[in-house]
Amino acid sequence: MSDKIPLQYDIESYHYHLPQDRIAQQPADDRDASRLLSFDCTTGSMRDLHFSDIVKFFAPGDLLVVNNTKVFPARILGRKETGGRVELLALEYPQSGTNSSGTVDSTMVHMEVVGLLKSSKRPKPGQRIFFADNFYAEVIEFLSGGKVRLSLFCDGDLDQLLDQYGQMPLPPYIKRPEGQGAQDKERYQTVYASETGAVAAPTAGLHFTPELLDEVAKRDVDLVSVTLHVGYGTFAPVRVQDIREHDIHSEFITVSSAAAAKINKVRKEGGRIWAVGTTTVRALEFAADDAGQVHEKQDWCNLYIFPGYRFKVVENLITNFHLPGSSLLFMVSALAGRENMLACYNHAVEQQYRFFSYGDAMIICSGR
Repeated sequence: MSDKIPLQYDIESYHYHLPQDRIAQQPADDRDASRLLSFDCTTGSMRDLHFSDIVKFFAPGDLLVVNNTKVFPARILGRKETGGRVELLALEYPQSGTNSSGTVDSTMVHMEVVGLLKSSKRPKPGQRIFFADNFYAEVIEFLSGGKVRLSLFCDGDLDQLLDQYGQMPLPPYIKRPEGQGAQDKERYQTVYASETGAVAAPTAGLHFTPELLDEVAKRDVDLVSVTLHVGYGTFAPVRVQDIREHDIHSEFITVSSAAAAKINKVRKEGGRIWAVGTTTVRALEFAADDAGQVHEKQDWCNLYIFPGYRFKVVENLITNFHLPGSSLLFMVSALAGRENMLACYNHAVEQQYRFFSYGDAMIICSGR
């Protein structure tokens, strides 16, 4: 380990041993049947629970804040005009665009999208990729980082076509044989997802069921939604030794005036804010001023949270287990302490918890 970089900023101090078989490849049989590791920041105590036990942590007047982004089937298999297979991973939900090639069919709806292409031979600008007779793309230009900008043409409803021909964009560490992803369109989506635009799920929310949310409501705990469209950059590895030098990705957030007012009211009245997932943390902290007041916000969020960050809103967090050396591990370490988090993660490995997107959950309590 470097002598020059303080321990809390050295990437090597965020690594832990994780056997490959602890990486969940399938969701639990039932959403709320996942396990739950609780950590109390005040006492340093850990408890092994089940996710359905989570309602016991909430008190009347508390507020559960969730990310209601909806994952769209961003992985689409197609063929080039020459017949070669191509896989497109859209990195954003397609946006209305202006046809630059002049080849658009007037019956087609035209959009633009930035994505990643996987093929035996890279197609050239102007070449088409066909997903169906009424659904195809045309390469506009190649960008930095292996990205490509494409025109997307469809005759019919885009969401229906994506649902028919697309697949859910599972994280790269989920590796399965073909034909084992039938459940992903339901299970790689929260039950409260409503705003389409994510290419990765806010996975802490995957454990909630309608019935569990009803139990939360019966405890006089309100629920409010914010939106952060999770991008593929969430899986980008940190490639610097000093984590302070990492360039964090940007993601689009929306915090409504009604959501901001509700959060501020609960905090003023002494209720606790429970953030569901690191994406919710990012949205709330980005929308807050230095005094901790949350404001209406609709913007690209490039907030980078690592140890030393002073939280303005969030004190309690429900989250999954994160990759070694990842920016998400830095965030939870900023909230609960690096050594505490590593102790929790090592405990979770020893106790056979399941890790990452389809894995088990943690609840981090401030004690407040």
